[in-house]
Amino acid sequence: MSLQDIVFIGIAGITLLGAVLAVWPKNVFYNAMALILCLFGVAGLFIYLNSEFLAVVEVIIYIGAISVAIIFAIMLSKPWAQQHSHRKSEKVLRSLFAAALLFLGLLQVVRSSPWVQASTEGDYSIQAIGKSLLRTYALPFEAVSLVLLVAIIGALVISSSKEQA
Repeated sequence: MSLQDIVFIGIAGITLLGAVLAVWPKNVFYNAMALILCLFGVAGLFIYLNSEFLAVVEVIIYIGAISVAIIFAIMLSKPWAQQHSHRKSEKVLRSLFAAALLFLGLLQVVRSSPWVQASTEGDYSIQAIGKSLLRTYALPFEAVSLVLLVAIIGALVISSSKEQA
């Protein structure tokens, strides 16, 4: 086993551990922290695949913005709103069975799909992606930013109207 294999197994293990811990504990704060661990693992997998741009975007957007927003929402919510209920072993077993069926189905799809070698033609560096976004795809880039601006303004209007009521 080479060093690359060991690094990949380590990163994949961190990702899977974070994914399991993101859904297993009953404390929502621990779930959010485990989600951050899982997203760091995904960013590590992107680096392993020589996609540094996607790794940076993963860290900046998902970990730096969305996960922090989730943690702020958890910290600002009222603690009495969270009720801990006992997990029934029957539900856990049914969930594990459904997850195993889904995994086996996806494994069958992966094994039966014809995989072709990806093209290595073209420049997929961060500089080329940035130039493409700001030159060739400038209009869609600006349209997405306007949609996000409208969504933020809408969220502010909705949240301010609930506080006054």
